Amino acid sequence: MSISNPEFSNSTLLKPVELHDDHNDHKKGLGAMMIAAIGVVFGDIGTSPLYALKECFDPEHGITFSPEALFGVIAMMIWSLIMVVTFKYVLFVMRADNKGEGGVLSLMALALRTFDSKSKKYFFLMILGMLGACMLLGESVITPAISVLSAVEGIEIAAPGLHKYIIPISLVILVALFLIQKYGTAAVGNLFGPVTLTWFITLAVLGAINIGAAPQIIGAINPIYAVNFIVDHPTTAYIVMGAVVLVVTGVEALYLDMGHFGRSPVRYAWLIVVLPSLLINYLGQGALLLSNPEAVSNPFYLMVPEWALWPVVGLATAATVIASQAVISGAYSLVSQAILLGFMPRMTIMHTSDSEQGQIYIPVVNWVLLFMVVVTIIEFRESVNLAAAYGISVTSTMMITAILLGVVMYREWKMNIFLVLGLSIIFFILDFAFWTANLIKIKDGGWYPLFLGLVIFTCLITWYRGRKLLRAKVEEGSIPLQAFVSSLLAHPPHRVEGTAIFLTAHVDYVPVAMLHNLKHNRVMHERIFFIKLSTWDVPYVNDDQRITMKDLGGGVYLVRAVHGFKESPDINKVLELLQKQENIEFNVMDTSFFVSRDTIVPSANPGMALWREKLFGWMMQNAAKPSDFFKIPANRLVELGAKVEI
Repeated sequence: MSISNPEFSNSTLLKPVELHDDHNDHKKGLGAMMIAAIGVVFGDIGTSPLYALKECFDPEHGITFSPEALFGVIAMMIWSLIMVVTFKYVLFVMRADNKGEGGVLSLMALALRTFDSKSKKYFFLMILGMLGACMLLGESVITPAISVLSAVEGIEIAAPGLHKYIIPISLVILVALFLIQKYGTAAVGNLFGPVTLTWFITLAVLGAINIGAAPQIIGAINPIYAVNFIVDHPTTAYIVMGAVVLVVTGVEALYLDMGHFGRSPVRYAWLIVVLPSLLINYLGQGALLLSNPEAVSNPFYLMVPEWALWPVVGLATAATVIASQAVISGAYSLVSQAILLGFMPRMTIMHTSDSEQGQIYIPVVNWVLLFMVVVTIIEFRESVNLAAAYGISVTSTMMITAILLGVVMYREWKMNIFLVLGLSIIFFILDFAFWTANLIKIKDGGWYPLFLGLVIFTCLITWYRGRKLLRAKVEEGSIPLQAFVSSLLAHPPHRVEGTAIFLTAHVDYVPVAMLHNLKHNRVMHERIFFIKLSTWDVPYVNDDQRITMKDLGGGVYLVRAVHGFKESPDINKVLELLQKQENIEFNVMDTSFFVSRDTIVPSANPGMALWREKLFGWMMQNAAKPSDFFKIPANRLVELGAKVEI
């Protein structure tokens, strides 16, 4: 399945589908939704105080500690939170919802609507969206590693002799987290909000206590300190920007998870709880360093009173586990969207909750993430070593979001071109400065997310291109459906009892499985349904808009069933809707489902490099079975394959 726009259809047989938006899952009150959002959306950005300021004053950056440098760095951190998160994301990016949903793929789908699918601009924006998704998936590897490591490193402050156990403890926590994924998180999910809210309250209290000892740090709110630091020490400030960006890691979660909670709860949670807590804590860490510059080795844990150290380590670990869980769930959601938009092969998707639509589990993604997280921790060993890698993945996605947002503001919102240019320049300069500052760290670990992103992108673009070549090859010798059915009914073969359902990739052409069935079995069922399962560039489709059917005569029907990119295609639900809306009875035990399963034969034909054709063939071979992905009863499935040379 590939991305399609609900406003048009290139079918000559079925009418276009127009969708209206009345999907709303946000049934709880604002306060409850805010607490829930705090537990999911802000876990990542909320654990940044564990390592952000420590990384800024890493000796490798060449920054000499002084009150002037401290005020400059704290001011840069504060205004990064204000400009990037509050101004860019909360005020603008979160307005770019796709029927209530957010995320880089959702934003890409929104931007693509205004371009011809055959144009170079369309392809360029699609590539940007793919790259953004790849960097987010790379971030899904780094976030659990750096978050849990930074929390567990607190035991070194409480008991220095336990240093050698930091990595084993971190690995045990993360392996356990990945092992329980298949059971879902519904049972403990209600605790995420209260625990994370407690974490933010703790951040604010710790910060306030330390500010009381050195209240002059409050002056760092003045952006002039950041400006002076940049002007007086441009090279040092530029290098430090690569660490300052760590305060906004997790900012994409505000946009990605917006659909789960609604725009208002996320905005209010940020402005009322999260932002004040973060600002107070960073100021508190700054106050601690004013009084005790030696605390720069780990300012977060050294600001904690000795009696509270172990409870805070425990709370920090819980907060980082919750942040990791949110990132893992986000990876499942992102991969699910990519599959339905035609960028990834089918994978087995399991729903872990009967009440929450977005609670899914993808085994392949889970085990690959676990393997990569374990490798990452063993390779980098300390959270400070992962900081460079983290920054590049975050800033790359931020830049891509800025470009796609500019397109949406101008093409979709019809904003004044000068206003769009002004805002886009502001966003892009900020993001580009952060991104290039992190590029300096490529040899120190920055290569890692770029490598991960490149591997994932190679798979995505190969799958997309391969599917396009395969479809063109199949359509090359395809027979128009209407003419075929008319000819078949004029001279019908022997008809047998029962219903045959043929899944088709194109509603205007005869599916290969139908031709193979006639060729080998020489029979025609008394009822035949050609069903096309389409994915539109909207998150959800209402049931009353999902089905379009045309009677081709003689017991032959053409059906298009549309799904949003946040939904899972379900053939049984389609049959239920046909029964309800079209009064067509189905007996599953009297129904056979026919699907084509192509085997790719790599060749020297133009289109893709031979190694990419082999990669595409391997992905096709290992994709989830149609019976699993489309929820087809396995004992009623008939697969008819063919070798296709591309």
